[in-house]
Amino acid sequence: MSNSKVIIIWLFLFSFFSACRKTDEPELLPVYQPTPYDIEIPFGFPTNLNIPDDNPMTVEGIELGRYLFYDGRISGRTHPDSLMSCATCHIQANSFECGIDHPEYIGGFTHGITGKPTPHVMLPLLNLVWNSYGYLWNGFVSNDNPLPQYRNIEDLVWMGILVEHEMNSDTNLAKQVIQNTSGYPELFKKAFGTETVTVKNMSRAIAQFIRTLMSTNSKFDRYMRGEVQLTQSELQGFVLFTTEEGADCFHCHGGSGNPLFTTNLYYNNGKDSIFNDNRDRYAITGDPMDHGAYKATTLRNIEYTAPYMHDGRFSNLDEVIEFYSHHLVWTPYIDPLMHHIANGGTQLTPNEKVSLKAFIQTLADTSFINNPEFAKPEKFPDEE
Repeated sequence: MSNSKVIIIWLFLFSFFSACRKTDEPELLPVYQPTPYDIEIPFGFPTNLNIPDDNPMTVEGIELGRYLFYDGRISGRTHPDSLMSCATCHIQANSFECGIDHPEYIGGFTHGITGKPTPHVMLPLLNLVWNSYGYLWNGFVSNDNPLPQYRNIEDLVWMGILVEHEMNSDTNLAKQVIQNTSGYPELFKKAFGTETVTVKNMSRAIAQFIRTLMSTNSKFDRYMRGEVQLTQSELQGFVLFTTEEGADCFHCHGGSGNPLFTTNLYYNNGKDSIFNDNRDRYAITGDPMDHGAYKATTLRNIEYTAPYMHDGRFSNLDEVIEFYSHHLVWTPYIDPLMHHIANGGTQLTPNEKVSLKAFIQTLADTSFINNPEFAKPEKFPDEE
């Protein structure tokens, strides 16, 4: 056989087997590559962030989460009169809290779609990316919870869909409605690599969006950066806030060394002498010293988040300052950090109360409550 014939046979066999391999090999799909979202930590803020390993922050996940946060169809309903979303109660203008002037939730007391009241008044959604000490007033949702389905922001989402005092729905209905809404499957694919909608990925996306809700540009922040000056009254209030001899606020609510203005821990702060709430911190820990203890909420944007305390008993900041000045109630369960309990309070003078309030109001962050990146999207995916 001539060399030319051998070469032709080899070329034929090579082409044949190459074609077989191309036919048998699976087609390579585009690699799922969402865009990482890096959180820029502001001056003086903690570097430890609460971001689960299985839910890294991505541009695509945050975009999807923002849509879902505002879309009432995550309740598993489509009728306009039956919609309910996270944003139904968590309103940006009120630091993602209900606010005392809500037209439906009178006095700031929220209820679910069935009309059943929520157990406590709301907590605002801000700076939660720095919270590693539990959620809700009693810390039920926490990394310490032995049940893995109750540990982080992601779990608050599906809980909100299910519980009677919120959306009172079914997770199967929720994912079915979103799956059948045009535009959403593509967004899920971009964020999580699959067009199949799951409640787990719904929760992940909304949690990512919530972790972007950072308030770091109040007047006090600008003062700490050397950009503005505080007034004499505000400075006096700052001194009162951060000294035990003054208003003694800093142990639970931080200060210049803790710009979150909360420890995110739980305290009996002397509100009551009878403890019959089955959702206080004691209900979680079983420690008798936790009777009547609740989370010390952040004081950032506090002027937007009335009513105050877990039960909303105070409607304005003046009432809160008056309580801590003169109306503390001693019990064996009082937190040791309540140093002025023997006197019934800090006994601030009228002028000191004015100064303390002036300082607290420097923690308001108008850029946060007006940030367009946190606002309701102009259109939902099926409207584009």
